[in-house]
Amino acid sequence: MKISSADRIVIYSKVPCPYCTAAKQFFNGKGVPFTEIDLTGNFEEMAKLKKKTGHMTFPQIFINDQFIGGFDDLMSKVN
Repeated sequence: MKISSADRIVIYSKVPCPYCTAAKQFFNGKGVPFTEIDLTGNFEEMAKLKKKTGHMTFPQIFINDQFIGGFDDLMSKVN
């Protein structure tokens, strides 16, 4: 998968989360803008997102409204 600045990237994150930080650094390093939605402390929204995606950890990354997975999933799809 090739990522460009034309892609709509959304990263759902929480603090602390080293993989969230790594995902943001990856996109920043590529010069690709993203929207971060910080769910720290928002357990209701975290539960909704986990139910929607089936993914239990963070970050949860969407590219062009398609769920990609977490940081490791991102790295396996773009590298």
